[in-house]
Amino acid sequence: MSMTWIDVDDEALAEAMRLMGARTEKETVNMALRDYVVRTKRLKAAGKLAARGARGEFDAAAEAHQAAKRARRAAFE
Repeated sequence: MSMTWIDVDDEALAEAMRLMGARTEKETVNMALRDYVVRTKRLKAAGKLAARGARGEFDAAAEAHQAAKRARRAAFE
């Protein structure tokens, strides 16, 4: 782990510590950095998934699902 000296907003750090339940400033910063990385990766993946949907890549699967549902219903009629 590296040591870096930075100026941070004391009020924002204190609020982040409170919200995260962190015990130290170091823990708060590390938790925030890890959270940022995870959220950024999830947003990127969600964007890729949305783009696939916009291209219609899931239309065939949705139609197959609907057809299967119709077939199950018809079997009980």
